Amino acid sequence: MNISNPEPSFNNFVNRLKASHFPLFLSGLFTVAMGLFFIVGLFFDPRYITGAPAWLKPTKFALSVSIYSLTLVWFLSYVDTTKPWRKRLVTLLGWIFVLTFAAEWLGIITQAIRGTTSHFNVSSPFNVFIWSLMGTAIMILFLANLVVAALLLRQRFANPVFAWGLRLGLIITIIGLAEGYLMTSPTAQQMAAWQAGGEVTIAGAHSVGVPDGGPGLAVLTWSTQGGDLRVGHFIGMHALQLIPFLALFLLNRKRLSTQQQVRLLFTGSSAYLALVILVTWQALKAQPITSPDSLTIAVFLGICLASIIAALVITRPRLSLARA
Repeated sequence: MNISNPEPSFNNFVNRLKASHFPLFLSGLFTVAMGLFFIVGLFFDPRYITGAPAWLKPTKFALSVSIYSLTLVWFLSYVDTTKPWRKRLVTLLGWIFVLTFAAEWLGIITQAIRGTTSHFNVSSPFNVFIWSLMGTAIMILFLANLVVAALLLRQRFANPVFAWGLRLGLIITIIGLAEGYLMTSPTAQQMAAWQAGGEVTIAGAHSVGVPDGGPGLAVLTWSTQGGDLRVGHFIGMHALQLIPFLALFLLNRKRLSTQQQVRLLFTGSSAYLALVILVTWQALKAQPITSPDSLTIAVFLGICLASIIAALVITRPRLSLARA
């Protein structure tokens, strides 16, 4: 079935989200309200958890999850639901997203109130339960994203540029989600402590080569002394917004043919994925995002140069014909 292009009107956009999956739409708005509440906590709660204000992590998650929820419901609005089984599946997927986010929030808020960490915390049976609940929710969320990607890949669209914007954005986001599992493996120090018979209260880490909670970037808290796996995770997940935006940008370049637009979209998406892989590789080398070595810089420049050359090759035939 052919799906029409996205409506430019803001009212049509909001109505499309409501009609797609109203509970998920409300969940995204409710998360925005939660974020405002957490911001208040930043000013009135003096506690720190792993070197950061107690309510900073909930605030960042609120912003991220609200954007993620509203983007997902927008994606679901383009799934063909003319067949009853597809409509039921989209409804189910929307509820899965709502419930998995709720499970994540249960863990994050509970642990913030208790003044302890939510991720990687295995210091007590209750903390293990909270972390296991969150880990299970993340796995279900990952699988649900795979199902949405499969639906969009098998579906026909009227406009291939917009179609591939949705598909590639979701595929790269799934890769970004998968990178989160790199953080769940025990570090060398944690394994050594286990083998020595010592007590281990944390299993997994955001940082590589340094303990979590050290000096980091303002707000983001990404480590400035060692590698940080959250960088690739963050960049990868926001392909969900940026790649479709690139597709919409290319659709407005009327001088380009549809074939050129699609090729440029694949070029931009490939460069974006390469960046995700690059910053993850950099983190695994225990290298701060703020201090790339010469090899990392060379690879980054290589990605940029290859993308520019590809873009010039893609657009040159069209420009040549225009001059003729």
